[in-house]
Amino acid sequence: MPILASILDRKQLIVWYQRNRRRSRAIFDLVADEAYYKRPIAQRHPLVFYEGHLPAFSFNTLVNRGLGQPSIDERLQSLFARGIDPSESDHKSGNAVHWPERSDVRQFADEADRRVIAALTHADLDQPGHPLLDRAEAAFAILEHEAMHQETLLYMWHRLPFEQKRKPSGYEPRVNGMVPSSDWVDVDAGRAVLGIDRHAVPFGWDNEHPGYTVDVPAFSIQRHNVTNAVFAEFVDAGGYSDARWWRPEDYVWMQAEGITHPQFWMQVDGEFFWRGMFDRLPLPPSWPVYVSQAEASAYARWRGARLPSEAEFQRASFSTPDGDVRQHPWGNDRPEEKRGVFDFAAWDPEPAGTHPAGQSAWGVEDLVGNGWEWTSTVFGPFPGFRPMPSYPEYSADFFDGEHFVMKGASPATAQELLRPTFRNWFRARYPYVYATFRCVRTK
Repeated sequence: MPILASILDRKQLIVWYQRNRRRSRAIFDLVADEAYYKRPIAQRHPLVFYEGHLPAFSFNTLVNRGLGQPSIDERLQSLFARGIDPSESDHKSGNAVHWPERSDVRQFADEADRRVIAALTHADLDQPGHPLLDRAEAAFAILEHEAMHQETLLYMWHRLPFEQKRKPSGYEPRVNGMVPSSDWVDVDAGRAVLGIDRHAVPFGWDNEHPGYTVDVPAFSIQRHNVTNAVFAEFVDAGGYSDARWWRPEDYVWMQAEGITHPQFWMQVDGEFFWRGMFDRLPLPPSWPVYVSQAEASAYARWRGARLPSEAEFQRASFSTPDGDVRQHPWGNDRPEEKRGVFDFAAWDPEPAGTHPAGQSAWGVEDLVGNGWEWTSTVFGPFPGFRPMPSYPEYSADFFDGEHFVMKGASPATAQELLRPTFRNWFRARYPYVYATFRCVRTK
């Protein structure tokens, strides 16, 4: 039976696409006109690129390549085809490009949207054996691609000066909260489920397939994420200037860049503040600290602990002492606001430990939401990995030994991505991600 008849109908596809496009437009509307051609993160394109990239990717993947329909504007489709990996040097990131006027970008986007919606409405999207349309792969890929990019857009928006953003009405970060206790939870030895077979779900990215299980020895894990207050102990103890806690390449990077504290902290007259999305805030001690994997690893060594492996995170999050496997840490009920901070619920984090209804069967909290969580696992393929035909470079280009798996979700992770098999990844020294961590110890 065709997948659209059995799993997801056209109306749902169109509603999802239109919801994505409204959210993307709202995100770009936050940016002042003078910032449109700025590059707040040097390794990324100017902001203008991404307003064209999102509709271009959808059109290129589904309509042009998948369905073989005519181009809109080959120059713009090529210009907006693909983003830049954080490792790539500054000279590759498009300084010499003549970027189009914003009105031209939006005109192109409007036409791309029109054609994508027409395809979702009328085209044969589910064609068994087709390299892009088998199981409607291209339709799902464009929907999740835009949702993921909305989060990475906010990483860039976070680096813009406050005066280059339009603060939404009602922006009031939740800063009040007690710093949670630093207790540990024991997790018994058992099995962790990693990945899932392609035909068991409507859609998954290639790095999620196929499924397999691994044995995980017993370990202890922190109940809560490391908070700003707790991480400040490492900063105050001189952790950033002590090479003992750092991988040599990370220490060289940190010294060369003059890094002395997390990127989301701002030091003014000797006092630390949090760089919020729209305001500078007194550093909220109860918020999870956002750091790079290099900083998280150094802190863990300083504490005589380590970061969890991907398998340990899976077991603490989705397994139960009885051997069952859950769809979410709290069970199989759908994600709701009481379960965690996700699905664009906040512009900034919230106090750790304030969503106990989201805890796992082991009693570990905030495993999904409030910040992605770094692991010690190098991003790589599962046994039997096959690149996805609709986007073959999506994962394979990053199986380079330099990227690390992140699990969970951040405040800006779309609800559709809150599945146990979803894997995120970044380089160890990329400091702009909404990513926190917790420590583990071998029992």
